[in-house]
Amino acid sequence: MIDTSEEFYKSLGLPYRVVAIVSGALNNAASKKYDLEAWFPFQGEYKELVSCSNCLDYQTRELEIRYGQKKQTDSSYQKSYVHALNSTLCATERALCCVLENYQTEDGINVPKVLQKYIPGQPEFLPFTKELPKDSTSLKAKGEAKTKGGAAPKLPATGELADRTKK
Repeated sequence: MIDTSEEFYKSLGLPYRVVAIVSGALNNAASKKYDLEAWFPFQGEYKELVSCSNCLDYQTRELEIRYGQKKQTDSSYQKSYVHALNSTLCATERALCCVLENYQTEDGINVPKVLQKYIPGQPEFLPFTKELPKDSTSLKAKGEAKTKGGAAPKLPATGELADRTKK
């Protein structure tokens, strides 16, 4: 499954790495886990796009998913729990952000070759239609800068949010 994920992100031309997760960081379900992390240049770090786990029979015991096989010595069946594998191929929002960060230029976005056929006109380049804001600090960095002084950002009251959604 991790090979399929690697092929997918290779086809997009994204820089990535596969990381084996240490046993102390695993949840109760996983006995072994690999993450595929892709490079996000604007954020300057690798972030997880794929998580691939071997859960053995942790989930199937609760779901009562079994298989039967004949024993070698007699004709009786021995029922055992199946083992489950879990993997995400594409966390859509994160993958899209990664593509945009890796293919962005000053004038627009270079479209990866494998995605061109899904865009009308099959463009190699999508130009920006508006001027980029001069302040290009990420929202995450802005939020950290605002909350460092101890004051949390002011949020609208619950009633105000409900009123806005009705309009």
